[in-house]
Amino acid sequence: MKIAVYGTGGVGGYFGARLAAAGEDVTFIARGSHLAAIRQNGLKVTSANGDVLVKPAKATDDVASIGPVDVTMLCVKLWDLDDAAEACRPLVSGGGCVIPFQNGVDAIDRAAAKLGRDKVVGGVAAIAAVIGAPGVIKHTGTMAKIAFGEADGSRSARVDAFFAACKKAGIDADVPASIVVAQWRKFMLLASCSGWTSVTRQTFGVVRSDPEIRQGLRNAIAEVQALAKARGVPIPEQAVDETLAMVDKMPAEMKTSMSQDLERGNRLEAPWLSGTVARLGQESGVPTPVHATLAAALRPYQDGAKT
Repeated sequence: MKIAVYGTGGVGGYFGARLAAAGEDVTFIARGSHLAAIRQNGLKVTSANGDVLVKPAKATDDVASIGPVDVTMLCVKLWDLDDAAEACRPLVSGGGCVIPFQNGVDAIDRAAAKLGRDKVVGGVAAIAAVIGAPGVIKHTGTMAKIAFGEADGSRSARVDAFFAACKKAGIDADVPASIVVAQWRKFMLLASCSGWTSVTRQTFGVVRSDPEIRQGLRNAIAEVQALAKARGVPIPEQAVDETLAMVDKMPAEMKTSMSQDLERGNRLEAPWLSGTVARLGQESGVPTPVHATLAAALRPYQDGAKT
C-alpha cells in the first residue's frame, strides 16, 4: 500500500516504521530536527517488541509533494487535528482515506468536516511511545495496538486492505464491530487517567492504590460511561469495572503522556479530554463534576506553562 504518516511521533513513528520495514510504501511527514535526523540517519524505533531501523526513510514536510496515497495515518496532537486534516486534501485526492488516531472521541467528525465523511475511517491507538531523540521513537512496555473501522460499522475493502498490511507487518491490529464504541471505551480510560495522573503528578501505581484517588478515578470513568450512553453509544454496564481492571494491570511506574507533558512544560490535551467530557456533559444534560474539576485544575497549564 501507499501510506502517508502525518505526524511522526510515538504513534505514527512506531506503526509507520513497522509498515515500512514490512515493505509498504510509507512516507513520513515530520518537521524540524526530527525530519532532518530521519533524512540523514533513517527512522529508528527502540522497543521490547524488537527494534526497527527504516533507512533510507521517505520523509518530508511538504504534504503536497507526496501525491495521492491509499491511507493517511493522521497522528498529530488534538490541537493540530483540524489544520492537519485540511492539509491532507492532496493525499486523499485519488480516492484514499484518512485514519485519525487521536485520543478524543470527536476526531472522525472533525476530520470529516474538512475532508468529507467518505474520506475518513475511525481509528484508535494504544501505545506508550514518544520521540526519544530526533529520528528515534522510544517505545515503553510491550503494548502496541491499533484498531480501525468505518464509522457506520460496515466492512470495506479499504479497511480490509489496511488490516492485511498491518498483519503482514506484525502489528497487533483489529477491526472491531464498532469503532465508535472502541473510541469511547478508550476515552473512558484515557481522559480519566490523564486527568488524575496529571492533577496528582503521580504514577498509575499511586493513583490506583490511594483509596480516595481511586474512588475519584472510578467516578470519572463512570461519568464518561454515562455521557456515552446519553449520546446513544452502547457502552455495557460492566465497562467501568473493566476499565478499572485495565488500570490495575498497568505498570505501577507508568504515567500518561499528558502527565509527562505537564512535567515538561509542554502544551496539554486537557481541553479535548476532561474538557470535552465537561462540555459534552453540559450539552447532553449529564453531570460531569469530576471531569469539570480536572479540566479547571489543569487550565492554567494547558498552553505549556511550567509547573
